[in-house]
Order: sequence, then C-alpha cells, then structure tokens
Amino acid sequence: MKKILFLLLPVTLMLAASCGKEKTSERFRLLTAHEWTSDSLLADGVEAGGPGQILEKFKGDVIFREDGTGTFGQYSGTWVFTDNETTLAIDSPDLLITVPAHIVELTENSLKVTFPFPAETIINVRMTFKPK
Repeated sequence: MKKILFLLLPVTLMLAASCGKEKTSERFRLLTAHEWTSDSLLADGVEAGGPGQILEKFKGDVIFREDGTGTFGQYSGTWVFTDNETTLAIDSPDLLITVPAHIVELTENSLKVTFPFPAETIINVRMTFKPK
C-alpha cells in the first residue's frame, strides 16, 4: 500500500501543477510581447493619421497588456480576441463604438488590422504597427 501511495504522489503533483497553468496562444504572446508604434493609418487608402484627420488619435504607441487592458494611441481601454483570435474587439469610453479590428497580419515585426469605421458612409480603415 505504501508503494502505491509513493507512486501516486508524483503523478498527483504533476497533474496539480499542470492544471494551474493556462497556456497562452501564439497570437496572444505576439500581441502582448512588446509595445507597438503606428506605421501607417489609412482611411479608404489615404493616410489619415495627421493633425485633424479621422485617425489622428490612434497615432502613436499601442500596448496590449496581458490582463486585457491597453492603450491605443490616445485612447485607453480594454481588448479581447474574438472569432478564434482573428479579430480584436477594442473598447474605450472615449470611442463611440467597440472597434472590431480584423487581424490581417500578426508577427514579431508587424501588426496589421482593418475595420469598417461608421461615419456618413462606411470608411475602410487599415492600420499597421511595428514593434517599438
């Protein structure tokens, strides 16, 4: 009986240790690994990140923290993956809507997202970021 308990103890400890660890996905790791900085901010294919332009407040640094909070240019708020980690839902009290940013590319060196922006007409937005 002591031998059985002696053999079960290591197995029980290994199971308990593995249950406590949540595995993060590769996309989660890539997104939260570093601070990003805006590279281009396009609205309907035209640069729109300059002073007075529609994407001006998204210009600058973007941080996706592991706890689901972040900063997105001049906005602060929350983010979450949706649609099997193909979309980022970005929310801020300063934004009129939750931004459904479709991830076009996510690598160590590049983050590219697109989303429709509601205005008088729907504006197609494409934002690219690089590691800072």
